[in-house]
Amino acid sequence: MAETKKLMRALAGETQAVPPIWMMRQAGRYLPEYRATRAQAGDFLSLCYNSDLAAEVTLQPIRRYGFDAAILFADILLIPDALGADLWFVTGEGPRLSTITAQAEFDILKGPDDIHDHLAPIYETLRILKGELPSETALIGFAGAPWTVATYMIAGRGTPDQGPAHALKTMNTELFDALMERLTLATIEYLSKQIDAGAEVVKIFDSWAGSLKGDDFQRYALEPARQIIAALKARHPDTPIIAFPREAGDNYIGFAKATGADCVAVDNSVSPEWAAEHVQVDGCVQGNLASSHMVTGGQALIDETRRLVKAFSGGPHIFNLGHGITPDADPENVQLMIDTVREG
Repeated sequence: MAETKKLMRALAGETQAVPPIWMMRQAGRYLPEYRATRAQAGDFLSLCYNSDLAAEVTLQPIRRYGFDAAILFADILLIPDALGADLWFVTGEGPRLSTITAQAEFDILKGPDDIHDHLAPIYETLRILKGELPSETALIGFAGAPWTVATYMIAGRGTPDQGPAHALKTMNTELFDALMERLTLATIEYLSKQIDAGAEVVKIFDSWAGSLKGDDFQRYALEPARQIIAALKARHPDTPIIAFPREAGDNYIGFAKATGADCVAVDNSVSPEWAAEHVQVDGCVQGNLASSHMVTGGQALIDETRRLVKAFSGGPHIFNLGHGITPDADPENVQLMIDTVREG
């Protein structure tokens, strides 16, 4: 039953002496078994759309470490791919997309209800995982938040300051808002189908939320999250939702109440003590060990892990990194982190 799973208990508001643990990008390039499976798939996108291999890499860190949750192996840019944008990955450089900077480019995109055939392999991956995960392991689905996905669609790639998206937002607000609405509706459909396929929790990754300031944060980070969560709760009232408006700073305060999120994930630009005081007061918090500790390890990793557990011990907490684990991480340091959390 779901309530026996540590992650689900934290999301329901339970304070646990030993918090549940999972890790963003826990299936990834730092693991030799992942690299071998990716080579078998041929390329990154082929791995995402191969249900058997995507399920395999999702399961690898569960077998190795016994995390309390598995997160679907996919990518936040599969929605633009399904909407009809061209998507490819350049080795060592990351994603590339056809751009949406003019009305004619937007007009060729599919509607939010027309994405499911393209994304059917992702739903199949979840169905496979539902049958193969240990009974105590929760299954997390996810999507990128509209703002973050839009930044890639507008620029055609990742950018250091999301400048092209900010420029379009200012110069052609009507087109920008139309893209945001299309992404919001598509995200609702995508996450709803993930839940239908077996996801017990879903997470919304707004990796570039921190570049939105003032009213823009409310309009383009908070409001889309609120809309997505409200629609999902109407369809799936018992499915908890984690929101991650990365580098939101003071905008983390009140984010759970304003959006309806069951948990707010925080990055490591805020201290755990601050997050406990200002964010955890509203419910479950996820985070927020610096991913650099997975590279450097040692006593500093142990000390910071213990600090985090102590800081969040007064309320519901999911232990995680403040950002995804990096390819240069040492798998042994992941085990050291887990042992430190579980041994107290």
